[in-house]
Amino acid sequence: MKKIDIIVPCYNESEVINLFYSEAKKTTDRITGYEIHYLFIDDGSKDDTLNKLKIICQNADADYISFSRNFGKEAAMYAGLQNSTGDMAVIMDADLQHPPALIPQMIEGIEEGYDCTATHRATRDGDSKLRVALTNRFYNFVNKISEVDMPNGAGDFRMMNRKMINAVLAMSEVQRFSKGIFSWVGFKTKWIAFNDVERAAGETKWSFWKLFLYAVDGITAFSTAPLRLASVLGSIISASAFVYLIYIILKTIIVGKDFPGYASVVTLILFIGGIIILTCGILGEYIAKIYMEVKHRPIYLTGETSINSSKEENKDEG
Repeated sequence: MKKIDIIVPCYNESEVINLFYSEAKKTTDRITGYEIHYLFIDDGSKDDTLNKLKIICQNADADYISFSRNFGKEAAMYAGLQNSTGDMAVIMDADLQHPPALIPQMIEGIEEGYDCTATHRATRDGDSKLRVALTNRFYNFVNKISEVDMPNGAGDFRMMNRKMINAVLAMSEVQRFSKGIFSWVGFKTKWIAFNDVERAAGETKWSFWKLFLYAVDGITAFSTAPLRLASVLGSIISASAFVYLIYIILKTIIVGKDFPGYASVVTLILFIGGIIILTCGILGEYIAKIYMEVKHRPIYLTGETSINSSKEENKDEG
């Protein structure tokens, strides 16, 4: 019997975690021919999430890993895949915005010979028009400047076979951008569209600022185009300055000395200064990533876990 691990990153999901487990079980209990195992990753929650997970994981079909602090969703997904022992693994959110009812369709995709069955949102009714517009611009921009193809609306909700899981785990960088990693490793992927669903309870953890930083991580993780842009801007400004120098020399020879205006000088200084600061900022983003990678710190630290606990020992004895 093949085993499927359902990996669920959790951060302050106390209001919805019991409802998620109940709703997901309604679907997975109807799946025959597969052993379903839930693996909850508590990402350093500050509410009652961990205590509720401990109660859920008293059941034989569920385990949890609790981080020593909040390391972020990317680290939680990596931890889930790293601790997965199944033939397949599903990554999904605990807020029920990823419908558990799609899991049987995902299994069908894998059984058809696909390495991955991924989902994308067909609608974005729950997002503001500004957020939808910025999201569309982000995907269009990233796909133009990078080597990977990230479909618009693609999320983390997907099922992968063991071959693809191992490929994703082989990319062990600390600064992770899983949407890009899933695309970069390739493999044969079947796409399933689903309509946007509101959170069952609780509040989203993704503010506009966090989404902006996530977008910057995505751009710098899979493209060096910003560095090339900085070089191009520097070349254009240098060429313009040289042309302007020729103009000033010729004008001085032909017309005589001129008294330049204060406004034009200040404008040029501010413009060139702004370009320099922008270029330093772009370089800083890449240097910061190099700095974080060369320290070789672990992607996450485990505070406690139910894996290989007395629950497993008791089950074996029984």
